[in-house]
Amino acid sequence: MPKITKRTVDKLQSGETVWDSETKGFGIRRQREAKNFVLKFRYGGRQRWYTIGRHGSPWTVEMARDRAKVLLGMVADGKDPALIRDGLKGRPTVADLCDRYLNEYATHHKKASSARTDRSNIENHVKPLIGRLLVAEVTSADIEAFKLSVRTGKTASGAKNSHRGGSTISGGTGVANRCLALASKMFNLAERWHLRPPNSNPVRHVERYPERAMERFLSDEELARLASVLADPVTVHAESPFAIAAIRLLLFTGARVNEILTLRWEHVDFERALLNLPDSKTGKKPIFLSPPALQVLSDLPRFDGNPHVIVGDKQGAHLINIRKPWHRIRSRAGLDDVRLHDLRHTFASMAAAGGLSLPMIGRLLGHTQAVTTQRYAHLAADPIKTAAHITGVRIATAMAGHNAMEIVGLHDRSNEK
Repeated sequence: MPKITKRTVDKLQSGETVWDSETKGFGIRRQREAKNFVLKFRYGGRQRWYTIGRHGSPWTVEMARDRAKVLLGMVADGKDPALIRDGLKGRPTVADLCDRYLNEYATHHKKASSARTDRSNIENHVKPLIGRLLVAEVTSADIEAFKLSVRTGKTASGAKNSHRGGSTISGGTGVANRCLALASKMFNLAERWHLRPPNSNPVRHVERYPERAMERFLSDEELARLASVLADPVTVHAESPFAIAAIRLLLFTGARVNEILTLRWEHVDFERALLNLPDSKTGKKPIFLSPPALQVLSDLPRFDGNPHVIVGDKQGAHLINIRKPWHRIRSRAGLDDVRLHDLRHTFASMAAAGGLSLPMIGRLLGHTQAVTTQRYAHLAADPIKTAAHITGVRIATAMAGHNAMEIVGLHDRSNEK
């Protein structure tokens, strides 16, 4: 009797049942096309069957085997999993809660891009790992196990995420923290919808993983290298002029990538040097344009039937994905570790180096919370440190021609009458 593996499942013939050598009573059987994981056990002197789930999303061999072990533990404790299952029919699962969250909350209260991200995390991580659990019975221990599974990549795959520039579905601490925040919101809603008792959110006391803030700023020398590549005839010939313009605008405005890619000409006010964005991550906001940014916009052609500034390949559409051209450009500039979002950080770092205050930098970036701008506090302090240095040197210079004791008012008074 072999240990059941994915290869075992793939080779399974219609009507065949294979039992696992590792976990007693755990097996998989095929009925026509469906391949179901099952558990056979004895309770009260009678043989019982329990269907764990159909092979495929979310049930992998490993997940089904783990579930079988949990069920066998219940049997050892004198409980009949089949009877418990039958008594719980009709009670909402976490998968049910996910669907309700997307349909009744995310669709109406979140921006489309945020709702897509939530849906992606739900389908790729939440449902596969805890979707089968009953909403009312999820514990902090379940959430701790969920957090660990996402971090270690248990639900990661090589598949492409259709809404995130072709990035692969992965795990890691960042993804785990995003999933915890999402789960916390859903369980708060579960309390509001009377699916759990008040103040029972199982995510509440589960700690997030520490994350290192990614603060990559381009130096003057790196900016010069990037500028050289952007102006190089090879780049101009190989890349879309709109992709190049988008990168320049990201640098000159500190805007978010999607704000530039979706920008329409009707939002550009050349006279007042403004971009009047009707919607953004933080709602309606202006973006102030410097002379270099205005020049980039002035040099771009306009096309009848396309309202967008950064024109894409499809008629009437904007450029969808700038990551591929950016990866080629940054590679030629020797900046392989620089993300597009780091251009926004670079804009902020230059503002800080110029002596602007944190509130002013926050205004430029469109931050609604002061804490968001706080990451640039150490940069904003640099001009102050420079000023302190210059002032101290000037004072020391002035003191150099005099007796230091006299300057501070501590000259010898012993001979005074």
